[in-house]
Amino acid sequence: MRRDLRAVAGSQLGLVTRAQALEAGLTDAAVRWKVESGRWAQVQRGVYSTTPGRDDWHARALAALLRVGIPSALCGPSAGFLWGLVPHPGPDVHVVVPTGRRPETTPGIVVTRSRHAYERTDERAWPHRIGIDHTVFDLAQGQPLDRAVALVAKAVGTRRTTVRNLRHALGQRPNQSHRSLLLEVLADVAAGAESPAERRFTRDVEQAHGLPASVRQADEPGATRCDNDYPELRVKVEVDGRLGHAGWANQQRDGRRDRRNAAGRWLTVRVYWSDVAVTPCETALELGAIFRGRGWGGSARRCRRRGCPAGRPVEG
Repeated sequence: MRRDLRAVAGSQLGLVTRAQALEAGLTDAAVRWKVESGRWAQVQRGVYSTTPGRDDWHARALAALLRVGIPSALCGPSAGFLWGLVPHPGPDVHVVVPTGRRPETTPGIVVTRSRHAYERTDERAWPHRIGIDHTVFDLAQGQPLDRAVALVAKAVGTRRTTVRNLRHALGQRPNQSHRSLLLEVLADVAAGAESPAERRFTRDVEQAHGLPASVRQADEPGATRCDNDYPELRVKVEVDGRLGHAGWANQQRDGRRDRRNAAGRWLTVRVYWSDVAVTPCETALELGAIFRGRGWGGSARRCRRRGCPAGRPVEG
Protein backbone atom coordinates (compact mmCIF):
# COMPACT_ATOMS: atom_id res chain seq x y z
CA MET A 1 0.00 0.00 0.00
CA ARG A 2 0.96 3.60 -0.42
CA ARG A 3 2.32 5.14 2.75
CA ASP A 4 -0.58 7.56 3.16
CA LEU A 5 -3.18 4.80 2.73
CA ARG A 6 -1.26 2.60 5.16
CA ALA A 7 -1.47 5.41 7.72
CA VAL A 8 -5.23 5.67 7.21
CA ALA A 9 -5.65 1.91 7.66
CA GLY A 10 -3.47 2.00 10.75
CA SER A 11 -5.77 4.55 12.37
CA GLN A 12 -8.89 2.58 11.43
CA LEU A 13 -8.10 -0.92 12.77
CA GLY A 14 -6.87 -1.96 9.35
CA LEU A 15 -9.95 -0.70 7.53
CA VAL A 16 -10.14 1.55 4.48
CA THR A 17 -13.03 2.72 2.35
CA ARG A 18 -13.19 2.66 -1.41
CA ALA A 19 -13.23 6.47 -1.42
CA GLN A 20 -10.09 6.59 0.73
CA ALA A 21 -8.32 4.13 -1.55
CA LEU A 22 -9.20 6.13 -4.65
CA GLU A 23 -8.15 9.37 -2.98
CA ALA A 24 -4.78 7.77 -2.18
CA GLY A 25 -4.25 7.05 -5.90
CA LEU A 26 -5.50 3.49 -6.33
CA THR A 27 -7.77 2.71 -9.27
CA ASP A 28 -11.01 0.74 -9.18
CA ALA A 29 -9.17 -2.08 -10.91
CA ALA A 30 -6.48 -2.06 -8.22
CA VAL A 31 -9.07 -2.23 -5.46
CA ARG A 32 -10.84 -5.14 -7.20
CA TRP A 33 -7.54 -6.97 -7.60
CA LYS A 34 -6.70 -6.60 -3.91
CA VAL A 35 -10.07 -8.09 -2.94
CA GLU A 36 -10.03 -10.87 -5.55
CA SER A 37 -6.46 -11.81 -4.66
CA GLY A 38 -7.33 -12.08 -0.97
CA ARG A 39 -5.04 -9.25 0.10
CA TRP A 40 -8.10 -7.28 1.23
CA ALA A 41 -11.47 -8.53 2.44
CA GLN A 42 -14.74 -6.67 1.97
CA VAL A 43 -16.47 -6.33 5.37
CA GLN A 44 -19.15 -3.85 4.28
CA ARG A 45 -20.03 -2.56 0.85
CA GLY A 46 -17.25 -0.12 0.04
CA VAL A 47 -15.32 -0.95 3.24
CA TYR A 48 -12.33 -3.28 3.20
CA SER A 49 -10.10 -4.89 5.78
CA THR A 50 -6.44 -4.71 4.83
CA THR A 51 -5.76 -7.42 7.42
CA PRO A 52 -8.05 -10.30 6.36
CA GLY A 53 -8.96 -12.65 9.18
CA ARG A 54 -9.59 -9.98 11.79
CA ASP A 55 -13.20 -10.28 12.91
CA ASP A 56 -13.48 -8.69 16.36
CA TRP A 57 -16.42 -6.54 17.41
CA HIS A 58 -14.45 -3.27 17.45
CA ALA A 59 -13.49 -3.72 13.80
CA ARG A 60 -17.08 -4.60 12.85
CA ALA A 61 -18.38 -1.54 14.67
CA LEU A 62 -15.92 0.78 12.96
CA ALA A 63 -16.73 -0.84 9.60
CA ALA A 64 -20.39 -0.04 10.24
CA LEU A 65 -19.53 3.61 10.91
CA LEU A 66 -17.45 3.80 7.72
CA ARG A 67 -20.27 2.16 5.78
CA VAL A 68 -22.84 4.67 7.07
CA GLY A 69 -20.43 7.53 6.42
CA ILE A 70 -19.78 10.93 7.95
CA PRO A 71 -21.31 12.27 10.13
CA SER A 72 -22.31 9.31 12.29
CA ALA A 73 -21.55 7.91 15.72
CA LEU A 74 -22.06 4.71 17.66
CA CYS A 75 -24.99 4.89 20.06
CA GLY A 76 -27.14 2.82 22.41
CA PRO A 77 -25.70 -0.57 23.40
CA SER A 78 -22.77 -0.15 20.99
CA ALA A 79 -21.68 3.07 22.70
CA GLY A 80 -22.54 1.59 26.09
CA PHE A 81 -20.22 -1.35 25.46
CA LEU A 82 -17.33 0.93 24.51
CA TRP A 83 -17.95 3.09 27.59
CA GLY A 84 -17.95 0.00 29.81
CA LEU A 85 -21.59 0.40 30.86
CA VAL A 86 -22.86 -2.92 29.49
CA PRO A 87 -21.02 -6.25 29.26
CA HIS A 88 -22.12 -7.12 25.71
CA PRO A 89 -22.92 -4.94 22.67
CA GLY A 90 -25.58 -7.23 21.22
CA PRO A 91 -25.76 -8.70 17.71
CA ASP A 92 -26.27 -5.42 15.83
CA VAL A 93 -24.17 -2.28 15.60
CA HIS A 94 -26.17 0.81 16.58
CA VAL A 95 -25.37 4.04 14.74
CA VAL A 96 -26.93 7.50 15.02
CA VAL A 97 -26.95 10.10 12.25
CA PRO A 98 -28.38 13.64 12.02
CA THR A 99 -31.98 13.89 10.88
CA GLY A 100 -30.94 15.25 7.49
CA ARG A 101 -29.16 12.01 6.56
CA ARG A 102 -30.88 8.90 5.21
CA PRO A 103 -28.27 6.16 4.79
CA GLU A 104 -29.17 2.91 3.06
CA THR A 105 -30.53 0.07 5.16
CA THR A 106 -27.77 -2.45 5.84
CA PRO A 107 -28.21 -5.82 7.62
CA GLY A 108 -26.60 -5.83 11.05
CA ILE A 109 -26.60 -2.02 11.35
CA VAL A 110 -29.40 -0.26 13.22
CA VAL A 111 -29.51 3.41 12.23
CA THR A 112 -31.25 6.05 14.36
CA ARG A 113 -31.84 9.57 13.12
CA SER A 114 -31.64 12.30 15.76
CA ARG A 115 -31.54 16.08 15.78
CA HIS A 116 -29.15 15.77 18.76
CA ALA A 117 -26.61 13.59 16.96
CA TYR A 118 -24.03 16.36 16.46
CA GLU A 119 -24.14 17.91 19.91
CA ARG A 120 -24.13 14.61 21.82
CA THR A 121 -21.27 12.96 19.92
CA ASP A 122 -17.95 12.71 21.74
CA GLU A 123 -15.48 13.26 18.90
CA ARG A 124 -12.53 12.77 21.25
CA ALA A 125 -13.44 9.10 21.55
CA TRP A 126 -12.59 6.72 18.75
CA PRO A 127 -14.58 5.22 17.20
CA HIS A 128 -16.85 8.25 17.47
CA ARG A 129 -19.75 7.61 19.82
CA ILE A 130 -22.43 9.39 21.81
CA GLY A 131 -20.89 10.79 25.01
CA ILE A 132 -21.12 8.70 28.14
CA ASP A 133 -23.64 10.94 29.92
CA HIS A 134 -26.25 10.75 27.17
CA THR A 135 -25.43 7.09 26.58
CA VAL A 136 -26.37 6.40 30.22
CA PHE A 137 -29.79 7.92 29.68
CA ASP A 138 -30.24 6.41 26.21
CA LEU A 139 -29.75 2.96 27.75
CA ALA A 140 -32.03 3.85 30.67
CA GLN A 141 -34.88 5.14 28.49
CA GLY A 142 -37.95 2.94 28.94
CA GLN A 143 -36.19 0.68 31.46
CA PRO A 144 -37.27 0.07 35.08
CA LEU A 145 -35.99 2.59 37.60
CA ASP A 146 -33.59 0.15 39.24
CA ARG A 147 -31.91 -0.44 35.88
CA ALA A 148 -31.59 3.31 35.32
CA VAL A 149 -30.14 3.81 38.80
CA ALA A 150 -27.68 0.97 38.22
CA LEU A 151 -26.42 2.61 35.01
CA VAL A 152 -25.99 5.96 36.76
CA ALA A 153 -24.22 4.28 39.66
CA LYS A 154 -21.84 2.42 37.35
CA ALA A 155 -20.95 5.53 35.35
CA VAL A 156 -20.19 7.51 38.51
CA GLY A 157 -18.67 4.66 40.51
CA THR A 158 -16.15 3.84 37.78
CA ARG A 159 -15.26 7.54 37.51
CA ARG A 160 -16.07 7.70 33.83
CA THR A 161 -18.17 10.79 34.50
CA THR A 162 -19.47 12.93 37.36
CA VAL A 163 -22.81 13.63 39.00
CA ARG A 164 -22.58 17.20 37.72
CA ASN A 165 -22.15 16.09 34.11
CA LEU A 166 -25.02 13.63 34.38
CA ARG A 167 -27.31 16.27 35.87
CA HIS A 168 -26.43 18.62 33.01
CA ALA A 169 -27.26 15.94 30.43
CA LEU A 170 -30.51 15.04 32.17
CA GLY A 171 -31.49 18.71 32.14
CA GLN A 172 -31.46 18.52 28.33
CA ARG A 173 -33.79 15.50 28.25
CA PRO A 174 -37.33 16.57 29.27
CA ASN A 175 -38.87 13.27 28.12
CA GLN A 176 -36.48 10.96 29.95
CA SER A 177 -38.09 8.02 31.74
CA HIS A 178 -38.19 8.45 35.55
CA ARG A 179 -36.76 11.94 35.13
CA SER A 180 -37.88 13.36 38.47
CA LEU A 181 -36.62 10.34 40.39
CA LEU A 182 -33.31 10.40 38.54
CA LEU A 183 -32.92 14.05 39.45
CA GLU A 184 -33.34 12.99 43.08
CA VAL A 185 -30.76 10.25 42.62
CA LEU A 186 -28.34 12.79 41.21
CA ALA A 187 -29.06 15.45 43.82
CA ASP A 188 -25.63 16.70 44.76
CA VAL A 189 -26.24 16.98 48.47
CA ALA A 190 -24.28 15.80 51.47
CA ALA A 191 -25.16 12.33 52.70
CA GLY A 192 -27.40 12.58 55.74
CA ALA A 193 -30.92 13.35 56.91
CA GLU A 194 -31.51 15.84 54.10
CA SER A 195 -30.53 13.49 51.29
CA PRO A 196 -33.35 12.34 48.98
CA ALA A 197 -32.63 8.68 49.74
CA GLU A 198 -32.86 9.29 53.48
CA ARG A 199 -36.14 11.19 53.12
CA ARG A 200 -37.58 8.36 51.05
CA PHE A 201 -36.51 5.82 53.66
CA THR A 202 -38.25 7.75 56.44
CA ARG A 203 -41.43 8.40 54.44
CA ASP A 204 -41.87 5.33 52.20
CA VAL A 205 -40.25 2.58 54.25
CA GLU A 206 -40.42 3.45 57.93
CA GLN A 207 -43.50 5.65 58.39
CA ALA A 208 -45.65 4.23 55.59
CA HIS A 209 -45.31 0.72 57.00
CA GLY A 210 -45.58 1.50 60.69
CA LEU A 211 -42.04 0.53 61.60
CA PRO A 212 -40.50 1.88 64.81
CA ALA A 213 -39.25 5.46 64.58
CA SER A 214 -35.49 5.71 64.51
CA VAL A 215 -33.13 8.21 66.08
CA ARG A 216 -31.88 10.20 63.08
CA GLN A 217 -28.24 11.05 62.60
CA ALA A 218 -27.11 9.62 65.93
CA ASP A 219 -23.57 10.52 66.95
CA GLU A 220 -21.04 7.68 66.99
CA PRO A 221 -17.41 7.34 68.09
CA GLY A 222 -14.85 8.80 65.70
CA ALA A 223 -16.92 11.89 64.86
CA THR A 224 -19.26 9.84 62.65
CA ARG A 225 -23.03 9.55 62.52
CA CYS A 226 -25.54 6.80 61.81
CA ASP A 227 -28.49 7.55 59.56
CA ASN A 228 -31.03 5.62 61.66
CA ASP A 229 -30.55 4.15 65.13
CA TYR A 230 -33.05 1.81 66.82
CA PRO A 231 -31.55 1.69 70.34
CA GLU A 232 -34.07 -0.70 71.93
CA LEU A 233 -33.47 -3.22 69.15
CA ARG A 234 -29.75 -2.47 68.79
CA VAL A 235 -30.12 -2.07 65.03
CA LYS A 236 -28.57 0.60 62.82
CA VAL A 237 -29.87 1.25 59.31
CA GLU A 238 -27.54 3.12 56.96
CA VAL A 239 -29.10 4.59 53.82
CA ASP A 240 -26.49 4.86 51.08
CA GLY A 241 -27.62 7.12 48.26
CA ARG A 242 -24.12 8.07 47.15
CA LEU A 243 -24.09 5.96 43.98
CA GLY A 244 -20.46 5.09 43.96
CA HIS A 245 -19.12 8.21 45.66
CA ALA A 246 -17.76 6.02 48.43
CA GLY A 247 -14.22 5.21 47.44
CA TRP A 248 -11.91 2.64 48.91
CA ALA A 249 -11.10 4.74 51.97
CA ASN A 250 -14.77 5.27 52.80
CA GLN A 251 -15.55 1.60 52.33
CA GLN A 252 -12.77 0.73 54.74
CA ARG A 253 -14.11 3.26 57.24
CA ASP A 254 -17.63 1.83 56.97
CA GLY A 255 -16.33 -1.68 57.42
CA ARG A 256 -14.44 -0.74 60.59
CA ARG A 257 -17.51 1.01 61.97
CA ASP A 258 -19.72 -2.02 61.24
CA ARG A 259 -17.28 -4.33 63.02
CA ARG A 260 -17.09 -1.98 65.99
CA ASN A 261 -20.88 -1.91 66.23
CA ALA A 262 -21.06 -5.69 65.96
CA ALA A 263 -18.69 -6.00 68.90
CA GLY A 264 -21.26 -4.04 70.88
CA ARG A 265 -24.01 -6.39 69.64
CA TRP A 266 -25.42 -3.84 67.21
CA LEU A 267 -26.62 -5.10 63.83
CA THR A 268 -25.86 -2.75 60.91
CA VAL A 269 -28.18 -2.98 57.90
CA ARG A 270 -27.39 -1.07 54.70
CA VAL A 271 -30.05 -0.11 52.17
CA TYR A 272 -29.54 1.57 48.82
CA TRP A 273 -31.39 3.77 46.34
CA SER A 274 -33.29 0.98 44.63
CA ASP A 275 -34.37 -0.36 48.05
CA VAL A 276 -36.08 2.91 49.01
CA ALA A 277 -37.21 4.19 45.59
CA VAL A 278 -38.11 0.97 43.75
CA THR A 279 -38.98 -1.66 46.38
CA PRO A 280 -39.81 0.21 49.63
CA CYS A 281 -42.51 -2.30 50.61
CA GLU A 282 -40.20 -5.29 50.31
CA THR A 283 -37.52 -3.37 52.21
CA ALA A 284 -40.02 -2.64 55.00
CA LEU A 285 -40.97 -6.32 55.21
CA GLU A 286 -37.32 -7.32 55.51
CA LEU A 287 -36.65 -4.73 58.21
CA GLY A 288 -39.82 -5.74 60.05
CA ALA A 289 -38.59 -9.34 60.17
CA ILE A 290 -35.20 -8.18 61.44
CA PHE A 291 -36.84 -6.03 64.12
CA ARG A 292 -39.10 -8.87 65.27
CA GLY A 293 -36.08 -11.13 65.53
CA ARG A 294 -34.57 -8.60 67.91
CA GLY A 295 -37.60 -8.13 70.14
CA TRP A 296 -40.05 -5.82 68.33
CA GLY A 297 -43.62 -6.86 69.01
CA GLY A 298 -45.17 -5.28 65.94
CA SER A 299 -45.26 -6.07 62.22
CA ALA A 300 -45.00 -4.08 59.02
CA ARG A 301 -48.40 -2.86 57.90
CA ARG A 302 -49.67 -2.46 54.38
CA CYS A 303 -49.04 0.97 52.88
CA ARG A 304 -51.13 2.78 50.30
CA ARG A 305 -49.11 1.50 47.35
CA ARG A 306 -51.01 -0.83 45.09
CA GLY A 307 -49.97 -4.43 45.68
CA CYS A 308 -48.07 -3.75 48.88
CA PRO A 309 -47.26 -7.21 50.31
CA ALA A 310 -47.17 -6.13 53.97
CA GLY A 311 -49.56 -7.62 56.46
CA ARG A 312 -52.46 -5.35 57.33
CA PRO A 313 -54.10 -2.29 55.75
CA VAL A 314 -53.47 1.26 56.88
CA GLU A 315 -55.93 2.18 59.63
CA GLY A 316 -58.38 4.99 59.04
